[in-house]
Amino acid sequence: MAAADQGDPRHVDCRRLLELEPGPILVPVLVVSEVAYLLQREAGPMVELRFLTDIIDGPYEPLPIDPADWVRIAELGLRYRDLPLGTVDASVVAAAERLRVARIATLDHRHFSVVRPTHVEAFELLP
Repeated sequence: MAAADQGDPRHVDCRRLLELEPGPILVPVLVVSEVAYLLQREAGPMVELRFLTDIIDGPYEPLPIDPADWVRIAELGLRYRDLPLGTVDASVVAAAERLRVARIATLDHRHFSVVRPTHVEAFELLP
């Protein structure tokens, strides 16, 4: 959200990350839905449309949820229910594990610094 919303205090940091990252920047489809909804609600329809333009022409590549990811999402939800982790964040973890990705772009360090993925000791959180 911060990369798309110029009014966000972390906008510059997040935009810079996107500009410097060689890509592609994989975004699970549940995250696309959540970000689009939140941008429309918090920043307005034009900001949401700029985000969708970035999906079409820009740095983001929507990542479908693999059928096996749903099992892992449920496992993660149960394991981290006290956080609570939530379905969308768990979908990021499940996709990262499946693709063996260790770097995650997020401002949500509270959740992602606690989660222990199966393929690395911990995620590298950007920016």
